[in-house]
Amino acid sequence: MARGGQRQSGARRGGNGQRRRVRPGDNEGIIPVLARTVREVENAVGKGSVMPSVRTKFQVVALLARDERTRVKQDNTLNDSRRAEQLKRLDGIATILATTAARDSTLFTLLDEHAEISESAKILKREMLEEAGLEAPEEAETEVVEDALPTTQRQVVPQSVISRQLANPFLVPDFTHARQVRAKARRLSGWELLGPLFRSFEYAGPGAAACMPLPDLETDPGAFKAPDGLELMPHQAQLVASAAAGHRTFLLADEPGLGKTAQALLAAQAADAFPLLVVVPNVVKTNWAREAGLWTPQRPATVIHGDGHGVDGFADIVVVNYEVLDRHVGWLGDFGFRGMVVDEAHFIKNKQSQRSQHVLHLSEKIRARAGAPLLMALTGTPLINDIEDFQAIWEFLGWINDKVPLGDLMEALEETGMTPQDPGFYPAARQSVIDLGIVRRRKVDVAADIPARRVADLPVELDDEAGRSIRAAERELARRLVHRYDSAMATRSSGPVLEGIDRELVRRVAGWEREDSSTKTGENVFGMLRRIGQAKAGLAADYAAQLARSVGKVVFFAKHVDVMDTAEELFDKRGLRYTSIRGDQSTKHRQEQIDSFVNDPEVKVVVCSLTAAGVGLNLQVASNLVLAELSWTDAEQTQAIDRVHRIGQAEPVTAWRIIATQTIDTRIAEVIDRKAGLAARALDGAGEDVATSVDVQLEALVALLTDALEERAAA
Repeated sequence: MARGGQRQSGARRGGNGQRRRVRPGDNEGIIPVLARTVREVENAVGKGSVMPSVRTKFQVVALLARDERTRVKQDNTLNDSRRAEQLKRLDGIATILATTAARDSTLFTLLDEHAEISESAKILKREMLEEAGLEAPEEAETEVVEDALPTTQRQVVPQSVISRQLANPFLVPDFTHARQVRAKARRLSGWELLGPLFRSFEYAGPGAAACMPLPDLETDPGAFKAPDGLELMPHQAQLVASAAAGHRTFLLADEPGLGKTAQALLAAQAADAFPLLVVVPNVVKTNWAREAGLWTPQRPATVIHGDGHGVDGFADIVVVNYEVLDRHVGWLGDFGFRGMVVDEAHFIKNKQSQRSQHVLHLSEKIRARAGAPLLMALTGTPLINDIEDFQAIWEFLGWINDKVPLGDLMEALEETGMTPQDPGFYPAARQSVIDLGIVRRRKVDVAADIPARRVADLPVELDDEAGRSIRAAERELARRLVHRYDSAMATRSSGPVLEGIDRELVRRVAGWEREDSSTKTGENVFGMLRRIGQAKAGLAADYAAQLARSVGKVVFFAKHVDVMDTAEELFDKRGLRYTSIRGDQSTKHRQEQIDSFVNDPEVKVVVCSLTAAGVGLNLQVASNLVLAELSWTDAEQTQAIDRVHRIGQAEPVTAWRIIATQTIDTRIAEVIDRKAGLAARALDGAGEDVATSVDVQLEALVALLTDALEERAAA
């Protein structure tokens, strides 16, 4: 205490609680100590020496450099010049750390903010602080909490969630049935079992089952009806019936296009697994909320964006994307969920990633609290490829931990009466895993259940700067339309005076706007649609890449060259081979691109221009296509789909239409679909005119102006 008291009189307190001596010159303080030590580490690694003492120095330099950066930024006694100088020196230290770690990649783990700090590292840290003339802060005693998960400073708890907790004081569940009982290995004691389990899927012979036994709907039809206006297909109803019968863990690996989202939602309803947590990629989280509104309309859903300010804490279905899970993992673990769905579950295959750790933590918390929750992992990735990637998924479902099989799986393996030394163990082990809840159906297997051709809308949210700019431009266009409408109303000299909205005048104003495409007062509808296409290009390409990884070849359609360029850049980054069909290609080069896509199994995607590739091509080697941008007519959209949906196509075709929510994109999609119905009736002899692109543009502007006028009237 005397030593600390002597220091206090000649020190100033930094922003991180350290007391620093006031010493002039750049050779004083912690930075010179860090610079010398990081050079020692650099030299040692350069000579191939990465001993524990070197690793300890590396980690301590990183920790102290972070602390010093925080202190420098918060120190009000420094002028701007001095602060910039010290931050520059710290950047130099950080650069050496990064280049040194590049020589030995194992050092990168020490840079993680959650990396364990050894006792020797704590001692070295104190010694370096004392050498720099700093007083080491006292180590706070930390309480060891079971199932503790490293969290970040970005952790948040939305206010509505706090309100729910206050309104439900008895929400805390009974922990007496929390932990899954680990079955004791008897004959298999001492055997390493996870490796043989994984290999059992590689050794599967022809005709081996890939799906658990499911209820026979003919003998046990159940009472699983879809909401009014929707149809539950037989293969979907089988899984829902299994959940109703008490099955609670599923690895649902149906091919894309077979309605996994609907199956998951209806299974949760059959199992009464609400509240339900749904973890998804960002590109599909809006679609999940939309599907929940369709399939489980009596169960309100909420989507977590950013820090969750708009979250409905009383919702039954909570949808969160992987990218923001780290901010919310704390309160989600205590929310009282009785079910959890992980969509595109191959996203968690790397157990070292933060997203995987958070998902596994939440699964453990939910299993502990609910006893027998509904847990569903959804993925279209074939199970026979890189089966070890599915270890994290099996852990999420509670079938295994990181060392051994658990519960029912261990019991099933014991009941085989065999060990991994017996050849018969492998097919029996594989079936034991499948019976736990693997459900895998292909389109060709359930072709009778699904339409030969369908268009599936995939709503995406443009929540970046481009999206905000587009919505602002749309509001400006609406204001311009309203101004034109008001001016026309003020200057009309004949005709009846109407109350409310003059629908005829609305159509005339929309027509003027469509014709006046050269206006200088703001963006027109054509430019806006192009900007929307550019903004959703990356999201559309990301989904196409997921499809290619899951089901094979995919056709990607876009209207504009820059959207095609963005998609091809993403495919390059993903290491995904593709070909391209554009309007500026020679006939020979175009045919080479087509042949490469059709004949080369390594080429997964063909990127097509809607105008250049919309006719005259046979791409039926694929059964999935992505429409990254909307057409102006249903005919143009149909022509694109018909490149895949042709005579000779053996599988049902799904066209995934990417729709930007909260923009004019949604209105245009609705108009196209409505006009498509009129066109069909016209071809059937009903006397309707076939829709044109002019109709679509006009109707979209009519809808935009009508909405703006109705909002004004309601205000």
